[in-house]
Amino acid sequence: MDIFDKQKRRQIMQAIRSKDTKPEWTVRRCLHRHGFRYRLHDRKLPGRPDIVLKKYGLVVFVHGCFWHGHDTCRISKLPKSNRAFWLEKITANQKRDSRNVFLLEKLGWKVWKIYECELRTAADRAQSLGRLLCFLHQRHKAEYGTAAEAPERYEAVAEELPNYGKS
Repeated sequence: MDIFDKQKRRQIMQAIRSKDTKPEWTVRRCLHRHGFRYRLHDRKLPGRPDIVLKKYGLVVFVHGCFWHGHDTCRISKLPKSNRAFWLEKITANQKRDSRNVFLLEKLGWKVWKIYECELRTAADRAQSLGRLLCFLHQRHKAEYGTAAEAPERYEAVAEELPNYGKS
């Protein structure tokens, strides 16, 4: 591998965003529309969770399927070239994720992971974000004893985000 290949790879890797990704924005918009307020990328917590809902003791990680090795997803397929490098990198990411989840749970946080493939279609968004909203509404109801309205059906979430993935 010559110097030009290394420079090109470095440029490509630098262009990949770790914050404010489209899947992350989708989750943030949904939470905000439903009245949940949060903090972003709290440096004090292990792994700098994407979304921190302190009031509910919940942190949300929005993971890219490829970078975090989502097992059941076709997006996480390893490239054919330089497989050893990618396998090592993704395995290290998974180990780091596991360590961060362990530390957060030890600190008393509930950890919620959402993978990008769970936000691709309207049905998938409705299901994954609906589960998250139901969990938060149940936590709210248990904590405050009010009749917080959980979404009637998961389709309510899908209606709010009809343009996701359309560019």
